[in-house]
Amino acid sequence: MKSGPTALLLGGTGRTGRRVLEQLLQRGVRVRAIVRSARKLPTGAEKEPGLTAIEADLLSLSGGQLVEHVRGCDAIVSCLGHDISLKGIFGGPRDLVTRAAMRLCAAIEALQPTEPVRFILMSSVSVNHPGGLDARRGRLEKAVLWAIRGLLPPAKDNQRAADFLYGGVGPASPFVQWVAVRPDTLLEGDVSEYKVHEELVSSLFAPDKTNRANVAHFMCELVTNPALWAEWKGKLPVVINTLSR
Repeated sequence: MKSGPTALLLGGTGRTGRRVLEQLLQRGVRVRAIVRSARKLPTGAEKEPGLTAIEADLLSLSGGQLVEHVRGCDAIVSCLGHDISLKGIFGGPRDLVTRAAMRLCAAIEALQPTEPVRFILMSSVSVNHPGGLDARRGRLEKAVLWAIRGLLPPAKDNQRAADFLYGGVGPASPFVQWVAVRPDTLLEGDVSEYKVHEELVSSLFAPDKTNRANVAHFMCELVTNPALWAEWKGKLPVVINTLSR
């Protein structure tokens, strides 16, 4: 009998993903991490009995291979993103986040699990709520974000991934449930007090701050806390540090 949840982690060598990995293991969650290089995992992680590192290029895996990696997982946590460099921003793949979400949701649906798998996506406050619930965002902000998405592929990728979950998966799938977590300006630092909001709380021109550790904490809570999951599934919560308000 299973004693605890199993999570598939993407982007576990990134600055936020590393924190998610560490916190999941601390909670006793069994983690399968798909990484290009296991050497980039946090120091000592390879010795953790709860971690299975899978060295692979996610987008190069076949559909059948993805199905096998997803099989038996209760949750998938995606911290995928684009490096902040010219190559990372303008190089390929420009649709990494969206393609990963689409392929993984297809793998879940192929398995037809008896209980829905939780798909948790790390997104951004630059992403507009596909349901039009971000009433705080005015015309100028929307115009600026439209331009950013046209000029910077990662911004477009993040928006398309959220659009896919909201419209492509939706609220009624019997196999996939999802949350897209939107942090504001990301900072280093330890877990601190933070708040979670259903809608935007700050302007693009006066952003709030979010510790990466707080984003990781909330995403791990979504994996392990059924009541919290029930509260936020199918939504795009905004996470900000309490002291940034």
